[in-house]
Amino acid sequence: MRFFVSVVLIAIASIASAQKPDMKSIELPSGVSYQFLGTYSVDRLNAILTKELQEFAPDNTVAFPPAKNSVNLYRVAYTSVVPEQMNRRTRASGLIAVPNVPRKNLPVVMYQHGTVFSKTAVPSYPEESYETRLMIAQFAGDGYIVVAADYFGKGLSDEPDSYLVKASTQQACVDMYYTSKVILNEVGYKPTSFFLSGWSQGGWATLVFLNHLENLKIPVTAAAAASAPADIYTIMNRWINNWQPVDAVYLTGCAALQINAHEFYYNSPGLSAGAFKPEYLQAARDLHASRINWTQYSAIVPAKIVDMLQPDFVASSIGGETPYWQTLQRTHGYRWRSVTPLRCYNGGKDEVTPTYIAELPVGFQTLIGGGPTTAHSAGPNADHRGVFIYGVKDQKTWFASFNAE
Repeated sequence: MRFFVSVVLIAIASIASAQKPDMKSIELPSGVSYQFLGTYSVDRLNAILTKELQEFAPDNTVAFPPAKNSVNLYRVAYTSVVPEQMNRRTRASGLIAVPNVPRKNLPVVMYQHGTVFSKTAVPSYPEESYETRLMIAQFAGDGYIVVAADYFGKGLSDEPDSYLVKASTQQACVDMYYTSKVILNEVGYKPTSFFLSGWSQGGWATLVFLNHLENLKIPVTAAAAASAPADIYTIMNRWINNWQPVDAVYLTGCAALQINAHEFYYNSPGLSAGAFKPEYLQAARDLHASRINWTQYSAIVPAKIVDMLQPDFVASSIGGETPYWQTLQRTHGYRWRSVTPLRCYNGGKDEVTPTYIAELPVGFQTLIGGGPTTAHSAGPNADHRGVFIYGVKDQKTWFASFNAE
């Protein structure tokens, strides 16, 4: 898992000295590369916290305090492995956002991003990812280092999308963690604390990443998961078998990404052909491969997931005994005894993650005597984006309570 760390050291001196917005990627013989993307000024960060926030969520009423410092942005590429495929080597990418402050002892927040239907609406392309920009403005704009991985299949990765594939998600995140840790140490930054945060798919990614870090005995100061689909087997059953008027229109896209990702990463040929009706199969494959966008895809498929699936596949979800559903049951993000303080955020009108699903880690950890795990509601009228915004603001206050000066 750490085999790539030594090659990262080759890049340290160059990364430390990159101080102008040179968009050229620096390629090293080792396969490591980096790119200084430029600087978000305080004015730009404040625009993210106000004008861009209202564009992202027009009904939002949450107000953020202004940013205190500008932020330098780095796109990082690194070597990783695909655990489901005998640790086959691959490349992955991510973002490091470093605040322009005189202090070198700084807290670190590692953010796990939510569901996207394109390759580049992810942290390493912050101009295409508002959720990433909000994390940069809220945290890096107040003296936190922000680190964020693109999952396999996103950003600079040549792999198919690894949507909700557990071990690959954990691997992409932990290798980004090791990469950032080495770089920050070498350039003189010393983390005072280490936090995790994630929303939607990234909420689940935060949970499974936390599980992996605890297994590796890597301490996490505190973690936060907003609208996390903590149990993938249960949430897929809910989306398929119990459609509700509140459900997001893009859940059909989530099904296309997940089933096709499962087919590739778990070497399950024929899974998607057995899952999707013939008239929707190619669209599902094309969306997963980023050959079509969401608008094109949604014009082809029906509004409900169940209407695009084969009857036999739907029936198999009930017993959960086929290899696909058995794997999903192991893809949970909460059934272990955690030791890390954790907050789980939900909303009364969340169109993706029902409150019951988002709060599963709370009941489980309380029952078995795990680390302090609490539920936090963004309110009875909070939708999916509302939960994210509420959580980002609340986490800043909560994380600050752990930071030692």
